[in-house]
Amino acid sequence: MIKFDTGLGLERKFCQPEAPLSVKDGAVIEGYASLFGATDEGGDIVQPGAYGASLKRLATEGRRVKMLWQHDPTEPIGIWDEVREDGRGLFVKGRILSEVARGREAAALVAAGAIDGLSIGYRTKRAAKDASGRRLLAELELWEVSLVTFPMLADARVAAKADETAEGLLRDLAEAFAGARRVLAEG
Repeated sequence: MIKFDTGLGLERKFCQPEAPLSVKDGAVIEGYASLFGATDEGGDIVQPGAYGASLKRLATEGRRVKMLWQHDPTEPIGIWDEVREDGRGLFVKGRILSEVARGREAAALVAAGAIDGLSIGYRTKRAAKDASGRRLLAELELWEVSLVTFPMLADARVAAKADETAEGLLRDLAEAFAGARRVLAEG
């Protein structure tokens, strides 16, 4: 488990995933990026309502939470069409953009089961410690939700179904391999 602060107050969390992530309709993903009341691998617990002010501010300013690849700000891979709090946690639904090389690779990796987690990038605005030393996160400024190999919250997963045709899966895999070959050739 790795937990770190970027020095700008932006925190990100990673841990070993337990359930698969998948795509449906070729590029649509959805799931919970954060669950209220669940203790993550770093001992943090997000409280209900922690994202409300941030989501409202983003909407007022006409901005969106970013969809990134592995928390890399130089690797946007899609668009979150819906980011909302509900009784369970932070629900996200969006589209991986197949027009972006990393997006094609991400969709293929998700479809193959190699990537299966979601993770948030945020700044803590208000928090307190409970009696056992766990951080209770009361208000967070949400910056991004990433597709990741290892989310800090084991249950932060995307649920969906892959393009179910063998031809579609093979096409996606071929595109991922072609992208990997390009990266290796450049390196």
